[in-house]
Amino acid sequence: MITLDSWLSEAEALLARTRAAGLDAAMEGAVRAAAAALSAGLPLLVCGNGGSAADAQHIVAELVGRFLRERRALNALCLAANPAVLTAWSNDHEYGTVFSRQVEAHGRAGGVLLALSTSGDSESVVLALEAARRRGMATIGLTGEGGGAMAPLCDHLLAVPSRHKPAIQQVHLVLYHCFCDGVEQAVAGACAT
Repeated sequence: MITLDSWLSEAEALLARTRAAGLDAAMEGAVRAAAAALSAGLPLLVCGNGGSAADAQHIVAELVGRFLRERRALNALCLAANPAVLTAWSNDHEYGTVFSRQVEAHGRAGGVLLALSTSGDSESVVLALEAARRRGMATIGLTGEGGGAMAPLCDHLLAVPSRHKPAIQQVHLVLYHCFCDGVEQAVAGACAT
């Protein structure tokens, strides 16, 4: 029988394994890259599919609006949030390039792409990372154990040590809240209201 206690126990255990995985340097690098881009008015593009698309929207909402501090809006854009673009491109061309096409449109050298995929192997996310690299953007990945095909394409890889998708997504929430807090702290002086 599935119980709340079993889910909470799994979440606690994975949080402990994630802490032990030593992601501090990757988080610091991700925050530094995003803060530098956003302070310069360059874009932070965020993408993911399914639950990761919802997480991408959440991240962008925290940065465009506010997380914990009052400040000006930051130039963050969720590539999964425009249904007209998503459905037109997917219908007329293919789904695999739905994010990379938007990176071509909105990406700028010195900007950042934050890509989410629990497996690390989502074609649309991998192609977006490749497009970001071609544009001279820094790349950040939130993924699961090993990082999959995303791993070599990410300058800053935050790989949760699990293959269980719901558990990975739970830890992604903690990681991207930490990311938003760090970015906001870093840009607070330059972007104060």
